[in-house]
Amino acid sequence: MVRKNAERGVVLPAAWLFVSGYVVVWAAFSLAATALQAVLGHAALLTPMMASASKPLSALLFVTAGVYQLTPLKNLCLDKCRNPLQFLVARWRPGRAGALHMGLVHGAYCLGCCWALMLLLFVAGVMHLAWVALIAAFVFVEKLLPAGPITSRVAGVGLILAGVILPLV
Repeated sequence: MVRKNAERGVVLPAAWLFVSGYVVVWAAFSLAATALQAVLGHAALLTPMMASASKPLSALLFVTAGVYQLTPLKNLCLDKCRNPLQFLVARWRPGRAGALHMGLVHGAYCLGCCWALMLLLFVAGVMHLAWVALIAAFVFVEKLLPAGPITSRVAGVGLILAGVILPLV
């Protein structure tokens, strides 16, 4: 993107607009997650440390994340998010509006990869650093390593099993 726009002298605005579109998508998700946190807290389903106080809620979050891992939509989003260069080449739009649009769309694909996994932060606590690191490491493996798509499916089955077993223990 930078190389294409360098000749016209619009490198930074285009790059910043692309990044801004991406950030807008994640900021919107963050606002929705914050609203969900408020609702769950008001319903006494979260502890003061913002962890689930409910086995059924935790089980539901695990099963939801697991099922989503196995869907065609997850696979589509993962494919687009794993190959940003291919995304830019295939969906190139010129100008500032094009850069913003591409950022929004690419951000939506990346959110599509991770939204259900991010909801798992409510299980152990949004501020539980080990849990955050574990989810971040999984997202890294899923998006960047060659075995990512297989890892995604295996994790999906594991998350479903965790959700089914959790209420029993």
